[in-house]
This record gives sequence, C-alpha cells and structure tokens, in this order.
Amino acid sequence: MSTTFCITLFSSWLLLASIVGAQSRPLDVRSFGAKGDGVSDISQALLSAWKAACNSPKPSTIVIPRGTFGLLQATLEGPCKAPIELQVQGTLKAPQNPNLIKDGEWVTIQYLDHFTLSGSGTFDGQGARAWAQNDCAKASDCSKLPNNFSFNFLNNSIISGIASLNSKLFHMNILGCNNVTLSRLTITAPGTSLNTDGIHVGRSSGVNITDSTIGTGDDCVSLGDGSKQVSITNVVCGPGHGISIGSLGRYKNEEPVVGVFVRNCTLINTLTGVRVKSWPSATTGAATDVHFDDITMRNVTSPIVIDQEYCPNNQCTLGAPSRVKISKVSFNNIRGTSASALAVKLVCSKTFPCEGVEIGDIDLAYHGSLGNITTNCANVQPTFMGRQNPPICAKNNAAQSS
Repeated sequence: MSTTFCITLFSSWLLLASIVGAQSRPLDVRSFGAKGDGVSDISQALLSAWKAACNSPKPSTIVIPRGTFGLLQATLEGPCKAPIELQVQGTLKAPQNPNLIKDGEWVTIQYLDHFTLSGSGTFDGQGARAWAQNDCAKASDCSKLPNNFSFNFLNNSIISGIASLNSKLFHMNILGCNNVTLSRLTITAPGTSLNTDGIHVGRSSGVNITDSTIGTGDDCVSLGDGSKQVSITNVVCGPGHGISIGSLGRYKNEEPVVGVFVRNCTLINTLTGVRVKSWPSATTGAATDVHFDDITMRNVTSPIVIDQEYCPNNQCTLGAPSRVKISKVSFNNIRGTSASALAVKLVCSKTFPCEGVEIGDIDLAYHGSLGNITTNCANVQPTFMGRQNPPICAKNNAAQSS
C-alpha cells in the first residue's frame, strides 16, 4: 500500500469523523443568530436550527441555553429523518399583544416521531393582556387566543422538565398524538386567568401525564372527545377547576372517551376535584372505563362530580337531556376536605342514565357554616364498597324506597 494512498485514506477518515462529529454535536441556537438579550426575536434562528436537525440522518439535539429570549412564534414540524430533542434551559417570552401571533398557537410542534422536549427552561406566554380581552364568558363566538403549545400528531414522544407560564389560553393542547409522555412539568397561571387549561388532550391515545404541578384558571387537565388510554398520576393541581373528562356532547361527530386512569393526585383549593361533564344537547357521545383512585382533596369546592347538565354562562338549553352515555366509572379512596356542603354530585342524563358507577372508600369532611355535608344524585344507581362518608346518594335512595 503506497504512502500517498495511506495519507489519502487517513485524510478521508478524518473528514468522515469530523462530519460525524458535527452531526452529533448539539445545535446551539446562538450559532444561528439567536441573542439572549430578552428582546431580540429568535424565531428565524430556531427555525434554521430545526431545519438543520430535521434534515440530519442522525439523531440531533437543539439547545436553547440559559438566558432570556424573545420568541414571536414558532412552528416546528416534520416528518424528519431522525429523532430530535429540543433542550431548553433558558426563558422564552411571547409577545404580550396576542394579535401579533397570527393564525395559530405560540409554539406548534407537529408530525414527528420520537421527539423530545426537555430541559428546565420556561415558556412565558405573558398572558395578562390577553386575559383582559377574553370575552368567552359572554360570547360563544369569541375570538381565539393562542395556546402556549400545540402538540399535533406526535408519536412515541416525551415532554419533560419544562415550565409553562401565563399562557394566553391553554398551556398545552395535545391533538392526534399516540404514545406521548408528559412528566415533571410545572404549569402556572393565576386562578383568575380565563380558559388557561393546563393540559388538554383530544383524539389521542396512550397519553401519560405524571409527576407534575399544575395551577391555572381552568381545568388542570381536561380530556376531550377521542381521548383513549390516558393515565394521569402524581399530579398536584391548584388553583384551577380540577381534573375533568369533557365537556362532551357540544359538537357533532364526537368520538368516545375510553380508558382514563387518574391515580395518586392531590387537588388544593380547586373549584372541582375529579369530574365528568357533558352538555345537555341532542349530540351523542360516550365516556367509559374511567377510574379515579387514591385522590386527596384539600378545600375543594366540589370534590366528586358527574354533571350531565353542564351549561356554563347559560350557553345551552337545560330542557334537552344529555345524550352522552357515561358508564363504567369508579371513584375509590378519595379523602380530604370539601369547601362546600355539597361534596358529591352525580347528576346523570334522563335519556341515558349512568351505568356501572362504583364508589368505594370515600372520606370527605366539611367544616363550614352552611349545614351538614351532603350529596346529590340523579339518574344513577351506584354500587358501593367500603366506607362512605358522607353517605353517597342517601337522600335519593330514601326517596326511592318510600
């Protein structure tokens, strides 16, 4: 073998090694022009880094380092050639004016397989100005405000460690996803912020939400139609409206909710605790195989709820019973304190009464001045196991037997 050939081969090896090394090196957005001065918009730098990662045949990591970065809007989408991790250590700030975010959400991530969003960074939606102009409580055709995140059609992906602060609307909207885990999240907005659901899941399967702290002005976690095989564990919720299935039955062609498991969660100073809710309407739907286990309530206004007369701000007609079928629902080992005398409300549909409702080991106390702790049940005949404090549906059962 000639010396020249050996030198050429070695040079080629060095070139190949440098290329491989360059592909595996994290892509820092500052290398693409981002400035962490708290003002400059890094949208284009982030998109450029994303394109480089998406076109790489090897797994890539994009890094947003410590510092404060302005971000007008970002849409990061695939399909990509290999898995991508977006690692955020700094703080990203949205524009305060919601009108500057056009045609969508603040951050949209979609059409990806094996995507990871990680780090200890914060996505600050700066939502106070948007909350002041939110008129959805008065008008059903209110203007759409942007969510902090929209995760659409992700498969086998992980969202972990980050914080979402003061979103203008929902913090995280999960749509059309499969096998996605959200863990160790911190989601924060004032209890007075309108419609700032922490995590909303719709038409997705295999979603796992765990080890997170969520405090908002609406549901900490809400599951819309088509949510299937969803697990919610070790979540601390408060302030907010609790952990909710629904609302269902408002729109046509809704898909069933099947297989929801809420375990070992704590709700503190929330409006409701664990809840299934549907609109009174002619629209059909279903929720089945739903289980709430090992839940702690601390000063929760309505700890346990099935409400098939859900009609916020009088936007519906209560005279039309809900046509959403609720079945195979269990409430087990739920304890703590209620902030109201009515601790348990199970009000089901006259047209489709709830079936297969199981209640076991309930221990709730009320220490207020509005009378004794009570429950209210309609169009449901639960089965009971273990302790019932207060006696669930006792008044209704007495009325039926007299």
